[in-house]
Amino acid sequence: MTFFNPNAPLFCRKQIIVDLPATPGLWRLHWQVGNTTLYSTFYTQLDQACIVWGVISALIFVTAQYVPISWFTQAIWWSVLTVTGTLSMVVLTPSWVKQELGWLLYSWTILMLLGLAITDLSICLGWATVLMNLCPLWLGLIALGYLATGIGMRSRTLILTGVVHLLAIFILPYCAACQFLFTGIITGVTPLLLAEFQWDSFGSCGNH
Repeated sequence: MTFFNPNAPLFCRKQIIVDLPATPGLWRLHWQVGNTTLYSTFYTQLDQACIVWGVISALIFVTAQYVPISWFTQAIWWSVLTVTGTLSMVVLTPSWVKQELGWLLYSWTILMLLGLAITDLSICLGWATVLMNLCPLWLGLIALGYLATGIGMRSRTLILTGVVHLLAIFILPYCAACQFLFTGIITGVTPLLLAEFQWDSFGSCGNH
């Protein structure tokens, strides 16, 4: 038995929600006009955690790109949002603990709080070098999180997502003054895509 299943697709469409059993914490969306289904999907608690992080990441980096407020004020809001996202992840991923993947939860928590601490200290203490490299710092930390999760869940999709974040670090110098926007797109869109589709994990597509 191979660690990754090469026959499982990286992404697959979610099954029809009417076929789903009642599951605590599952979000169901079904928009229909007459006999025409406009949109039908569901979001597991892990999907919900991805959505929370996607929105938070995009909000933080787009704000840094376009909103003319002080670094200190941004640090306060970034701290609140990052802690909120971390707590939401802990609440929404109890299945990781049940599947003996609690170490992934701890890993993500440590990575996010480490990044937050470095970011806040660089702003408060005026570490210019760190401030100039906040985008690669966060891309690198998030990449580590995806790579670890990909190994823990035996998912090529998540490992590929981590690689995309690492490659984004090398693209940053070509983004000139739009590095925060570019980082926000990468860190915000990828978890939203993961929430919209099912992806390979534990040898098949759709086990998460």
